[in-house]
Formats: sequence, structure tokens, C-alpha cells
Amino acid sequence: MKAKVYFSKALSPENVVEMYRALGVELPGRVAVKVHSGEKGNQNFLRPEFWKPMVDAVGGTIVECNTAYGDASGGVRDNTPSHLKLIEYHGWNRYFDVDLMDAEGPDLVWDIPNGKVLKKNVVGRNIVNYDSMLVLAHFKGHPMGGYGGALKQLSIGCASRAGKALIHSAGVSDDRYECWKKHADKSAFPEAMADAAMSVVEHFAGKIAYINVMKNLSVDCDCCAVAEDPCMKDIGMLASLDPVAIDQACIDLVMASDDPGREHFMERVNSRNGIHTIEAAAELGYGVREYELVEI
Repeated sequence: MKAKVYFSKALSPENVVEMYRALGVELPGRVAVKVHSGEKGNQNFLRPEFWKPMVDAVGGTIVECNTAYGDASGGVRDNTPSHLKLIEYHGWNRYFDVDLMDAEGPDLVWDIPNGKVLKKNVVGRNIVNYDSMLVLAHFKGHPMGGYGGALKQLSIGCASRAGKALIHSAGVSDDRYECWKKHADKSAFPEAMADAAMSVVEHFAGKIAYINVMKNLSVDCDCCAVAEDPCMKDIGMLASLDPVAIDQACIDLVMASDDPGREHFMERVNSRNGIHTIEAAAELGYGVREYELVEI
């Protein structure tokens, strides 16, 4: 059965809300809104002003988690004090309530008995304070995952610092320093992301929705302090209740583009085996790669 994915070329803050309304759902209770709040120095992340109408529409709380990298990368989001300071600098708490879900331990451990690589996912403990989740993903490239979209937001995005280390090492280590020495290969890392994402989807089963915005299409992620400028023109935004289908649709839109930057973008995706995350997620059964694209 095909998933329904809505698509619009319009890229206004107000149109994000229209895309959400097209899904025909109302997320219940306390809504966690997962965004990428941007690394210090990154020029490509989507600012809080862009997301404000959407977050206001669901009365949501912005949620984030600490990173597993640190000073060597130029990043400052690997510990709670400096991460919160950057969130304030970027203006997120000027508009919203913000919850750094792993600001204080202990982390929450979810079993993944059917995982391909991971048998547990370690997430910020505050995730259980929410009844539903809205995943607002800035679709772009990624230095290790090839691309970043809904599945990355669910996996690395919701994982605590220890959880991120576990994903990057494909379950070998939850230590932020050791994980980089034992980084997973090009099959295990995408599968670990798919495993971790599954646990979050299952937790919010029937109470989760996804919007991917294809804007500022750099080959680098918003986690990069020094990122390449966008290599492609903006494409639009998509909305779905299926995290696999929405990421697949984004990849297909890039591949169908005649933009001269397409080859550079897809080289990043393919050189990191990025599409294998989508393949693995589909095999795990919490989404499908086949979809109907509905333009609005």
C-alpha cells in the first residue's frame, strides 16, 4: 500500500501550517516539536522565525538533545550549559518553550528486540513527558549519513549524547570519545539509524507527523560549524505520516531535478550509502518506500 506524501513548491512559514493541515490530523496532548536548532557558526539551519507559525499552531515545545562531538569539530552543543546558551543565542526560546531532553540524566533506555544492529536506543529522558511528536526536518546532506531528513531527526535527533555515540558505533560503545574510534561501516551505521528511529516511531505510534523542508540544500548538515553553502536551488516542502516515504520522496525530487548541483548532492548521499537508511527502515516495517505524491 502506498503512503501519501503531500508536496508544495511554496516555502513560506505559513505554508508549513498548510502542509500540516493537509495531513488531516490533530496531534494530541503535549506536542514535542523536533527541530534542528543549528550548530554555532552554521549558516544553513532554518531559523525559529520560519517554524514559528507551525509550532504555535500545535502549541508545541521545541525539543533537542546534546551531541556526541565536541570542541575538535568546532561544535558547542555537546554539553548542557553551552548548548542552552547557543539555543538562546539562536533565538529559539525567544518564541518557544525549549526542552533539552537529556539536559539531566539518567537517560532512558528503550529495547529494540528486532533491531538489525541496535538492541537498545538511549534517548533523552524527557521524551516521555510528551503525548505526540511533530518532526520538522530540514532536508539536506550529512557528512556521515549522506543525507538528513525525518529518519535522522527520529534517530540521532532524539538520542541523548550517549545514544548518539551508540548509533555512530553501531552499538559498540555509548562513550562519546570511544565511538569515533569504532565508527560503524557504511551498512551498519544506516541500519543503526533505522533501528533507533523505529523505537521513537513505535513510542508515538499513531501520534506523530513529519514535514521535510527542502531549502538551503547543502551537502553538509546543520550540525556542521563550517558547512558548505547550498549547492542546489530550493525545491519545496513535503508532509506525510510515513517517515520512510517522505525521505524517499525527497531523494526522488533531488534525483529528478535538472539543477547542476544535483550530482554533487547525490555524490554525498551515495558515497555514504545514505539511501540504505531508507531501505533498512522499510525492511523493519514502520514505513514504505512506495508513495503517492500529492501536489498542493
